[in-house]
Amino acid sequence: MPVVQIATLADPRLSDYSHQTDVALRKAAGSEHGLYLAESALVLERALRAGHRPRSVLALGSAVDEARLLVAALDQADEIPIFSGPDELLAELTGYVLHRGLVAAMHRPALPTVEELLLDARRIVILENVADPTNVGAIFRSVAGIGADAVLVTPRCSDPFYRRAIRVSMGTVLQVPWTRLAGDWAETRTALAASGFHLAALALEPGAVSLREFALRAPERVALVLGAEGEGLTPQALAAVDTIVQIPMAHGIDSLNVAATAAVAMYALAG
Repeated sequence: MPVVQIATLADPRLSDYSHQTDVALRKAAGSEHGLYLAESALVLERALRAGHRPRSVLALGSAVDEARLLVAALDQADEIPIFSGPDELLAELTGYVLHRGLVAAMHRPALPTVEELLLDARRIVILENVADPTNVGAIFRSVAGIGADAVLVTPRCSDPFYRRAIRVSMGTVLQVPWTRLAGDWAETRTALAASGFHLAALALEPGAVSLREFALRAPERVALVLGAEGEGLTPQALAAVDTIVQIPMAHGIDSLNVAATAAVAMYALAG
């Protein structure tokens, strides 16, 4: 893996880092499924462990040696350039300071099918229209740490491979199996029911069951359904679930942030 010292920003191979939006990276030329950015040696290591391949790496100072060690184990490592250069030049290139030392342009993998994810899963999380990548990243971190098996996201949900979601998740979005739902809620319910899943929505609705009560008699396979901040779940989602669950609250507070709600619900159903 050659280390290329940057003296000018004219090299076309640097375009992956040049103020690119996440949406633009999803359509990056020369990559079958697009690209995403992995910031820090920790996130790059997790991406490589998941089988993802870098197109290139941008590194500062001692992070160059870390990048070389990580990339060296890959097949055809000599085809993956590691770019380095003065801090101010790289900041001009990316539009931000590389506080964590490195960032890698990674090839996005092909997403698995819903059926593949459900095959051996007992606990999954479904995110409907959660638009804030910070919340998506935080939920993935809880999924990884507390122990759900997979995440399904709806078409309008923020992309888990967006830079901020990856950063907030500490790279766990690269470890947790996930995919994007293509059909409507009727199709989703049919697929989940066929695999034996009980759909439980977290929502403030009349007649909702306490999470404590639901956890005492939780079915073998549960899909937790969570909606966007403010808007909550759509009527279509609520109509598709088997049970509506809410977390008992105190001091006149009606609900938690969606990421906190996901963590509490997963912990209650762990085991």
